[in-house]
Amino acid sequence: MKAPARNTICLWYDHDAEEAARFYASTFPDSSVGDVLHAPNDYPSGKKGQVLTVAFTVLGIPCLGINGGPAFRHSEAFSFQVATGDQAETDRYWNAIIGNGGEASACGWCKDKWGLSWQITPTALTRAIADPDPAVARRVFDAMMTMGKIDIAAIEAARRG
Repeated sequence: MKAPARNTICLWYDHDAEEAARFYASTFPDSSVGDVLHAPNDYPSGKKGQVLTVAFTVLGIPCLGINGGPAFRHSEAFSFQVATGDQAETDRYWNAIIGNGGEASACGWCKDKWGLSWQITPTALTRAIADPDPAVARRVFDAMMTMGKIDIAAIEAARRG
């Protein structure tokens, strides 16, 4: 067993933390599944031998998935924000999450099938919203507000005016 990271994001799942971790590891670079711990005894939401926790990494960030049962759900109060370099990368991550039972939302946000929120955010959008010209930043922001998945070409067109 590898020593745990000093600070780890702990994510609560009903019963499918391992499935989620394996999806993230197969979707994002610098991601992997580590130790899978099984419950030594029955517990309130599971049985002896079932997966209790899964250590995994998403884009280099250490996480721990816990199968704690249905008591708690993910919300938009926590999300992974993934900076993408181009439209192909933006499309790849967005489509992977949506295509695996997730759902689209607004302004580059989506949820995976486990209810975890993701912001698929092209760096072109971040740079454009930070433009020192307030009129440019406003146009870009207004364009973003009409989008689900971010369209970099539309963002660049809004930046140009």
